[in-house]
Amino acid sequence: MQTTSETRAGGPAAAANSGQYLTLRLGKEEYAIDILRVQEIRSYEEPTRMVNAPAFIKGVVNLRGVIVPIIDLRMKLNLDKVEYNEFTVVIILNVRGTVIGAVVDSVSDVVTLSADMIKPAPQFDTSLDARFITGLANVGERMLIVMNMEAMMSNAEMGMLASAMA
Repeated sequence: MQTTSETRAGGPAAAANSGQYLTLRLGKEEYAIDILRVQEIRSYEEPTRMVNAPAFIKGVVNLRGVIVPIIDLRMKLNLDKVEYNEFTVVIILNVRGTVIGAVVDSVSDVVTLSADMIKPAPQFDTSLDARFITGLANVGERMLIVMNMEAMMSNAEMGMLASAMA
């Protein structure tokens, strides 16, 4: 019986979900993203707006010679709009070799989550696509929503052509 539970808990998906996560705040909720996707954290600067871009794409910035699209995660997730302030930051992510900036209200800390700490999220009929959520994790009194940044930042989700990002 022990082999079965080890197989379920220790499968490839579970191994991919364990590790260190950067915690961030969007509105009143705390989220966690895989720290291995994070390239750097920068203060928010107004990006150059692009015509015909989806509303959640705030624009682009030039980051040391690389043009980086800047995504407002609150808008992408249909959350209440919050005014930008001194705590607003841009998390520069590297997702499948593509550099993307994500605007968040603030970043908190780095936590270590084992695969068994991440529980499946309940499925609701909402605008938030279940593919964007890996699961939920409790860290002390905090409930973290663990995000799947690869699904959220895929070219199809961003409304971008793969060739445009090359």
